[in-house]
Amino acid sequence: MTKSAVLVTGGAGYVGSHACKALAKAGYVPVAYDNLETGFKDLVRWGPLELGDILDRARLREVIDRWKPIAAMHFAGLLSVADSVRQPVAYYRSNVSGSFELLDAMVEKGVGALVFSSSASVYGDPESSPIPESSPTVPVNPYGRSKLMIEQALADAEHAYGLKWLALRYFNASGADPDGETGECHDPETHLIPRALMAAGGEIAYLDLFGTTYPTKDGTCIRDYIHVADLADWHVAALTSLLAGEPSGAYNLGTGQGVSVAEVIAAVERITGRKVPVQYGPRREGDAISLVADSSRAVARFKVKPARSDLDTIVATAWNWYRQSRKL
Repeated sequence: MTKSAVLVTGGAGYVGSHACKALAKAGYVPVAYDNLETGFKDLVRWGPLELGDILDRARLREVIDRWKPIAAMHFAGLLSVADSVRQPVAYYRSNVSGSFELLDAMVEKGVGALVFSSSASVYGDPESSPIPESSPTVPVNPYGRSKLMIEQALADAEHAYGLKWLALRYFNASGADPDGETGECHDPETHLIPRALMAAGGEIAYLDLFGTTYPTKDGTCIRDYIHVADLADWHVAALTSLLAGEPSGAYNLGTGQGVSVAEVIAAVERITGRKVPVQYGPRREGDAISLVADSSRAVARFKVKPARSDLDTIVATAWNWYRQSRKL
């Protein structure tokens, strides 16, 4: 029996590569579509790599014609909240216009299901926590606004064309493949845990800590960290649900447990046995105080619970990947 192909935009990136591994394990052929500007060729290990830009509709059509995917997972785009404040047009071009090109190609070629990598940033600075999907979506930065625009476009595309979709609003993707086959390697790296590891490993002089006066237990902002391998399993379960004819919609993916920046630093020091030098700075524009997920709807629908998302496992797998990628 021929295995079904799934188009994975951004498949050479951090979350995309983990999703490709999970798709292959589930019996699909993950076709990674990536321009390699931020992705890495050597992270494409579980299916073919098709070079192409998300803004290139002709190339997208060509790849879809070649592989005839039954669905798509969409991870391609820019991802830094801070950069989105400085370069909003670039974020709208890549994240929003790029998604429109993908949707046009899918509709034209009859690919009827899409799992979209959305974000907790669509909620902005919520009034209560944990955050259910019924919370108001009032993003406070261009990155979050770009994600919400795409969600709204997906709902309109379903009404107009019958395209089925799921937007997975995940909180802080973290950790690395427990088998050490893929991991986080952004260039430049902006995420807290890998930067804390870089500081512990002496690769950078210190970790910038933005804000110590938040109204939280230790003055640092709070996030919900979910292991990237758990995210990948959730994406496959979401795809299975869509292909089984279940309805479209948006779902939170997280653990429901808030962890402060200071607690992350303490975990890195505990796991690595090394000190994390810190330089304190002011809050960054666009940073929310606390983002913690209520994922009960996703757990009930997709029958998946985070299995690797305790903080020590997240940091330990990230540290293993860090040492392996640096040949330490």
